[in-house]
Amino acid sequence: MPYTYEQLSKMTVIELRQIADGIDHEVTKGHSTMHKDKLLPALCQALGIEAHAHHEVKGINKAKIKKEIRALKKERAAALETKDGDKLHDVREQIHRLKRELRKHIV
Repeated sequence: MPYTYEQLSKMTVIELRQIADGIDHEVTKGHSTMHKDKLLPALCQALGIEAHAHHEVKGINKAKIKKEIRALKKERAAALETKDGDKLHDVREQIHRLKRELRKHIV
C-alpha cells in the first residue's frame, strides 16, 4: 500500500517499524532501534516519498497573488535605489498584506 508523508507522520513508532520490517533498503537498516525523528525520513527515502507536508491554497488565485508580489518586489527594489521612503513603506505593506492573505487560505 502506498503511503503519504501525512499518513506516516501520524503513525506511531511501532507502526513505522512494522512498515520498515517489510522494506529491504540501506537507509532502513537498524530500524528497530531508530526513534521516530530518524525513522520517518528514512522510510520516506526508502519508499520514494517527499519528506515534507504539502499545503494547498483554497479560495483564492495563488498564482495571481504571487505574480503581484513579484511585481511589488521590483517596485521595492526601485524605491530602495531612489531612497523613496514613503513608496518603500507602501510597497512593503502591500507585500505583507498579500503574503498574509496567502497564509490565511492555506489548508
